[in-house]
Amino acid sequence: MTVLAVLGANALWLTYVWLLSAIVASYLSNRKGYSEKAGLASGLLLFVIGPLIWLFWPARPESKWKTLGPFGRGRPATAPERPPTV
Repeated sequence: MTVLAVLGANALWLTYVWLLSAIVASYLSNRKGYSEKAGLASGLLLFVIGPLIWLFWPARPESKWKTLGPFGRGRPATAPERPPTV
């Protein structure tokens, strides 16, 4: 019985790693200007290699990866300055 319990715990941890791989690949693909579905599929099917592929995949010119960086959220928009009144 102990062998089955250890096997079950390892399977649970492998499931967590598999899902984390899908989440990271989906985030990276979205950040680089591609669809989240492409990242999700590569993360689920390629397990640990999927996020690594998206790390080295080139980003599109207008993507969040190019404009804000890998983890940047941008800055809140501020009102333009008005010229001083006389």
